[in-house]
Amino acid sequence: MKDRVRIGGASGFWGDSSIGAPQLVRDGAVDYLVFDYLAELTMSIMAAQKMKNPEAGFALDFVTVTLRAVLAEVVARGIRVVSNAGGVNPRACARAIDKLAAELGVAVRVAVVEGDDVLPLIPALRAEGVTELQSGRPLPEKVLSANAYFGALPIKAALDAGAQIVVTGRCVDSAVTLGALMHAFDWRADDYDRLAQGSLAGHIIECGAQATGGLYTDWESVPGWEDIGYPVVECAADGSFTVGKPPGTGGLVTPPVIAEQILYEIHDPARYILPDVVCDFRDVRLEPAGPDRVAVTGARGRPPTASYKVSATYADGFRATAQLTIIGFDAAAKARRSAEALLARTRALFRAAGLPDYSATHIEALGAESAYGPHARAHGAREVIMRLSVRHPVKAALEIFAKEFAAPGTSFAPGTTGGGGGRPDVTPSIQQYAFLIDKARLAATVVVDGTAHPVAIPAGTAPAPDPAAANARAPGAAAPANAGSVEVPLVAIAHGRSGDKGDISNIGIVARDAAAWEFLRAWLTAERVAQYLAHAVKGRVTRHELPGIRAFNFVCEQALGGGGMASLRNDPLGKGMAQILLSMPVPVPAPLAAAARGPAR
Repeated sequence: MKDRVRIGGASGFWGDSSIGAPQLVRDGAVDYLVFDYLAELTMSIMAAQKMKNPEAGFALDFVTVTLRAVLAEVVARGIRVVSNAGGVNPRACARAIDKLAAELGVAVRVAVVEGDDVLPLIPALRAEGVTELQSGRPLPEKVLSANAYFGALPIKAALDAGAQIVVTGRCVDSAVTLGALMHAFDWRADDYDRLAQGSLAGHIIECGAQATGGLYTDWESVPGWEDIGYPVVECAADGSFTVGKPPGTGGLVTPPVIAEQILYEIHDPARYILPDVVCDFRDVRLEPAGPDRVAVTGARGRPPTASYKVSATYADGFRATAQLTIIGFDAAAKARRSAEALLARTRALFRAAGLPDYSATHIEALGAESAYGPHARAHGAREVIMRLSVRHPVKAALEIFAKEFAAPGTSFAPGTTGGGGGRPDVTPSIQQYAFLIDKARLAATVVVDGTAHPVAIPAGTAPAPDPAAANARAPGAAAPANAGSVEVPLVAIAHGRSGDKGDISNIGIVARDAAAWEFLRAWLTAERVAQYLAHAVKGRVTRHELPGIRAFNFVCEQALGGGGMASLRNDPLGKGMAQILLSMPVPVPAPLAAAARGPAR
């Protein structure tokens, strides 16, 4: 058993760059290579592929592109690989790996984690009255996929059984790293503080180059985007670890970069619920450990809950999105009038054909700061893209919409030209539906050498009391700005990173220094954030504090127009929400304003 192991995060999503794995194998000195491929929409796409072809339903390019490039060297160096590329068909993915290995003349042992598919239980769950986590809606009729988020124990079991490559279906993103660490150091399932640290290591690298300067607020300070380094965590048996990247690569690894990534797509940092452990990140500490190296300590863990989260997808009518470029004076106004006229015309055609109205519509003028709502600057854009997204229960209605969309080229505003690649496609509208299921109802298994081995999963406990109230000062506690205050944008005294979970956007704000932290603790309340983002956020805003990294996490409900797959917005995943909040004017004391800094604005 090694004292330390190195794990490289080579992929953050299905479609990430192909440079990560070769770079980490060649220059990362890694013991393990981990890949994350799966998002909610990915699972429904894979389910549709499997329905057409029983040998499909997994991330094919993991095999045909990534492993083809590195498998021989991975085997030669003894690097072990863990990937959730199996999607809805992990056995088919394993067979494809075996075929590639035979073609390349290398011997490799592949294990498969199964049991996350919940589709067979859907009729029973519907009869039991299962409801959606956020909305409380009952289970829909046309469920396309339903997969539980497994944890790290099946991955540990596969590695314990001698697998060099582990292929899973749905698991939490961080589990591919935690499973490797549990195997490497033989951590027990009840060693909660170590499991929390290992989960944090996995969370930091699960999105690839986001941990090495990708999406960083101060983007101008990040060198070498074209050859950005992918992250490497070097972990010790006590759970402490450092984050770095291969030498000579682009990117940036500093405490603020890592702080932003810690906040990405979490809700309550005192109770980050994972299948193996409930994590508390409030007292995490980040310290520089050399050039492009950051030491991470301080995560704490509690027993896991008795439930898995299930992500299901279902068909809900049809959707179409169309774009036109509008050039000239008052381009944004012309774009909005054009979209409104198209909606009025097609609604009249629907009525004539006996068709119902749209179930949802959304108009944006890209280039005119539509996402900023009332905070958009009146700069008189003279070139915008009119983006019109619609949803309808009947496909024939959107085929009418698609046929009418070319008409503005000769009927509406001057300066109207192309920009959408012809008539918009009409596609099924796939929605997400999340719920909880008792862990005892699913059987996790590991398949090695054709034999399935059950994996024992601890029963878990009832959810711990919500400590959220202790994480934030009472809203509205801020004293009014004094007469010597200077107004600066929030970005001058803070960093930000945002992401999504269904229709919830979380916005992480990291103070640039201790003085900014103390000021923002009093001033940047949930009420002020809710008021500034009222054009986009229709539900509650909750603030959580992370004193260890001088940060806040704002959890914004009903913030994304229904969420990733349901939303008609141009930014359905909330990637721009932090950027919008960072434009918020903040009246800071004059000394703090004098020390303020930030990227070009």
